[in-house]
Amino acid sequence: MKSNKILQVITALFLIFSTNAYSAEILSQDEALNFAATKGEELLMAFQEPDLNLRFQKLDELFVTYIDVDYVSRFVMGKYWRQMNEEQKQAYQKLFLRYGLAYYKTLPLDYARHVKYEIKNAEVDGNFTNVVTNVKVNLGEEKQVITLVFRLHKVDGKIKAVDVKVAESSLLLAYRGKFYEMIAQDDGEIDWFLEDLGDITASMELNLREKAVNQQKSLEIQN
Repeated sequence: MKSNKILQVITALFLIFSTNAYSAEILSQDEALNFAATKGEELLMAFQEPDLNLRFQKLDELFVTYIDVDYVSRFVMGKYWRQMNEEQKQAYQKLFLRYGLAYYKTLPLDYARHVKYEIKNAEVDGNFTNVVTNVKVNLGEEKQVITLVFRLHKVDGKIKAVDVKVAESSLLLAYRGKFYEMIAQDDGEIDWFLEDLGDITASMELNLREKAVNQQKSLEIQN
């Protein structure tokens, strides 16, 4: 279903990604609701930018500013993070950011133009604040309402998103499962995993550059 593709876009953008999570501050309900409203509108406006390069630029800025890359990258690696040496950790976190920025661009972003959302409520949960949102998908005869829970916290005075839950399923845990599977296929060798992740990332980046070039050529022909 097309709505499933829209769901992929929304959840991936809030999940893939700077600061130390252990110094996080509790975020009030009012702060969380205001953040979800203003940044959600910015996100949807960015989706509607027709110029592909400009759209990616705007989304990248939202991505790295409002997603806690450090927290997410460590959480996704789980037990393997403790097994990595400092050189591997640094290489992985740089690669993780590249991977995340490339991955979301492979999703069907145009479908997001048919999405509206309604913020329901916010509640403090330990060191985090959860914002419950109804995402409304309207594609002609296909209409659907999807409930998403965005998990936020504040670090050094800045609000960051760290997870999205869909029907109680955490996207963080889903990404952890994906990386664990890759590591298992590499016989637990972190260097091999980093090499594979690097190859996947480089391939996505190359395809995206080609896509941007082709779009530019198409626009030049039309003009």
